Amino acid sequence: MLKFKIVTPEKTVFEEQVEQATLTTSSGQITILPNHVNYIASLIPGEAMIKKDGKEIYLSISGGFIEFNSNTLTVLADTAERADEIDLVRAEEARKKAEELKNKTISMNEEEYARVAVAIQKESARISVAKKHHTKRGLKME
Repeated sequence: MLKFKIVTPEKTVFEEQVEQATLTTSSGQITILPNHVNYIASLIPGEAMIKKDGKEIYLSISGGFIEFNSNTLTVLADTAERADEIDLVRAEEARKKAEELKNKTISMNEEEYARVAVAIQKESARISVAKKHHTKRGLKME
């Protein structure tokens, strides 16, 4: 088992013993299992899957860092939400607004473009995680 903890600037989102965790790093997806080698990486907006008691728990993480050492995995995330907390309609609207801003703005400096691109990635990750959660629960999607 791993001691797994996700912390954002606002709160501790998740802190439990788990079997494994899969996260999206800047180098690609990584799955951390017990006794994994020590590891540090930056996270990009994406999905996190945690396996606990044989069940999969999905979260959306907008970025941050991970550190694994001595069977303890710590995630310092910009934002993190459990799949069941994501309002799919609001996430879709936020992504559309970010895409419209990207398409409307004719002259955008690199910093503004990066901010909009990250917003689109973040909302896309939230939508993906929410849709998986709804599908696994047999809920209708709009």
